[in-house]
Amino acid sequence: MNPDTPAYGLWPLVAINAAIFIIFAFSFTKPRTGRDWRSLGAFSAFVVALFTEMYGFPLTIYLLSGWLGNRIPGLDPFSHNAGHLWTTLLGWKGDPHFSPIHLFSDGLIVSGFIVLSAAWKVLFKAQQAHEVATAGPYARVRHPQYAGFIVIMLGFLVQWPTIITLIMFPILVTMYIRLARREEREALAEFGEAYAAYVANTPAFFPRLSPVAAKPAPSDPHPLEVSPEPHHHS
Repeated sequence: MNPDTPAYGLWPLVAINAAIFIIFAFSFTKPRTGRDWRSLGAFSAFVVALFTEMYGFPLTIYLLSGWLGNRIPGLDPFSHNAGHLWTTLLGWKGDPHFSPIHLFSDGLIVSGFIVLSAAWKVLFKAQQAHEVATAGPYARVRHPQYAGFIVIMLGFLVQWPTIITLIMFPILVTMYIRLARREEREALAEFGEAYAAYVANTPAFFPRLSPVAAKPAPSDPHPLEVSPEPHHHS
């Protein structure tokens, strides 16, 4: 940003950026149930909190300004570039938007939205056919949409960490895991052995690095005990 341009108090930018990412998430997930809306709502709260500190009121920078000033003499902690805390603390001298850390965070965010979009297409077809979604991202993990939200939030934390979003992140991850557990109980009741076999061979959130031989469904399956991580599908 231009050094003569205010770095904060830019509330229209808060609203515009938050709206863009929330609309993206809405278009990729197309929420229909109350659970879908809770998932999107939690993500939206995270995004609003993030952009409020990025362009509105820099609470984290305000609280750390004294420490940052002592650690990095001559730093203007309330400049926009200083708000990229990882690059600031690591002493990056160029534009932080082109730093490896920022580019990595961009990759995480874009990847998360790609997963959301791909997962929705597979899930919609499976719901129309009244069958378990097992293609596309669902062939690798049971909850690609929740995983996509988590990856996007992680990308934002890498790009612009704040105290509030650091507190919100584990809370939201826990919420997504609980939603996943509820979906798995419902899917097991609805699809029975077909879903139990899917659970036995597919991780919940993190894909396996190498393929493994398919395991038969247990005779008395409990989806959250079959796999290390907690699908119907999200």
